[in-house]
Amino acid sequence: MPSLLPSSIDDVVVVVPDVHGDERGRFVETYRRQWLPLGREMVQGNRSEKQAGAVVGLHYHLHQADYWYVLRGRARVVLHDLRASSPTEGVTDTIELDGDEDRGLFIPPGVAHGFAAMSDLLLWYMVDGYYNPADELGLAWDDPDVGADWGIADPVLSARDRANPRRTELAPELRPRVGLRT
Repeated sequence: MPSLLPSSIDDVVVVVPDVHGDERGRFVETYRRQWLPLGREMVQGNRSEKQAGAVVGLHYHLHQADYWYVLRGRARVVLHDLRASSPTEGVTDTIELDGDEDRGLFIPPGVAHGFAAMSDLLLWYMVDGYYNPADELGLAWDDPDVGADWGIADPVLSARDRANPRRTELAPELRPRVGLRT
């Protein structure tokens, strides 16, 4: 059984899996739904490769949870709880994921998430809903109300991420709530 470490944001879980190895290599069971109280069946797997200096996010979903696992490289993950009825609403947390240190990260719906590529990296992640453009929402990566420390002086950002609104500009119907997931 892996170690499950809480974040300072309610329902976010860092998974430290058991690692088995010998002279041939190693084996790691990276995910089991039963490990996570809010886990649902993951239905889509994705791969993201980014160059050092890239920043992705902040993104959030009203209905979808994510499970991230860095296979190669280092990422500084920034999380911000947008859920209006969460006990940790408004909290920002930073978690380091490194391909040399096996860690998984469960991100529930309503928690804005992004990462800075501290080196070239390969991120594998699963989601519990198929891609839905209506549930692909964003929050300004540099919003002072979030106060994120990305650890990168001159980040490379997508046009989408440069255009995301600040927290105070989010329409009420786009504000997540605990338990909104369907």
